[in-house]
Amino acid sequence: MERRYIQQLTPQEQVREVFRAGGKQLRPNRHGALYLQLDLTDRTGTINARMWNASEQLYRSFENGDYVRVEGTTQIYQGALQLIVSRIQRVNSDEVDPADFTPVAPCQVDHLMNRLAELLRGLRNPALRNLAECFLLDEAFLRDLAKAPAGMKFHHAYEGGLVDHVVNLMELARLVAPRYPELDAELLLMGAFLHDIGKVRELTYEREYGYSDAGQLLGHLVIGTQMLEEKIRRSEELAGEPFPAELALRLKHMIVSHHGQLDFGSPKPPMTLEALALHCLDHLDAWMAAFRQCIKEDPNVDSAWTAFHSQLDRKLFKGTPAATAPFGLAAEQSPEPPA
Repeated sequence: MERRYIQQLTPQEQVREVFRAGGKQLRPNRHGALYLQLDLTDRTGTINARMWNASEQLYRSFENGDYVRVEGTTQIYQGALQLIVSRIQRVNSDEVDPADFTPVAPCQVDHLMNRLAELLRGLRNPALRNLAECFLLDEAFLRDLAKAPAGMKFHHAYEGGLVDHVVNLMELARLVAPRYPELDAELLLMGAFLHDIGKVRELTYEREYGYSDAGQLLGHLVIGTQMLEEKIRRSEELAGEPFPAELALRLKHMIVSHHGQLDFGSPKPPMTLEALALHCLDHLDAWMAAFRQCIKEDPNVDSAWTAFHSQLDRKLFKGTPAATAPFGLAAEQSPEPPA
């Protein structure tokens, strides 16, 4: 029977399919009865699932990252599609095609990696160019960068999502910098490259998307500054001279301030022109990606409006098919769901 992918599911549909499990939790309801909550994923996305009247034995019968065969019914809850599970059972990995569970990247990762190297090697500032080269010579870092997502759900949450976000931000920096002559264009470009590098160590993305111990305890802002310090030391060894102290300080500030506000996780708000520009461009690219994904995956296919998204705290207007064509939603421009 032809596989049904998450992006193809509709409300009130009977489902019997294999997914990858993640984020499982065994919780008591208000009456004390246990229920299982987890995320189910395939190559097209993630759906939240719940199984009522669960047991600890069932909870321990599979691990996060395992493949599970699930039976249940879809429904809309708080504006999102979820699956009410009636049965769940672990499946051996040799019984599935791993390609069915690798998130589909809407980008050409090899092309993005080449473009990244081109942009970094075009830097004219010798200190920045030497620093960039230290990253480009690190094969392990480049492998991780090509695989890592930029986020867990809405923010470029697919293999290669991080380099997609980073390169897009660097291209935006090149467009914006000439409009503000006071900006150091090369510093902004390097900051766009560096701002999220800590995510290659903050996130886990081999079996399922999650957070490493370092990610939980430190976060990508701290990890990113540590990685920058490592490469600054390496660039000093290769150049045979100290890296400019103020330049290092400005780069670190861009990493730690790019979330923009203290209550968004930044230990410092942006206090330089380049840090402010980076925050605004990062915010733009992340939210554009989130809006596009919500519109693309909205279950209200017959409505001009999406369902209410609790994480975005709003509905989104989709408009007519012609109006949403730039988002890849027009029938003649969007690829068929994978068979």
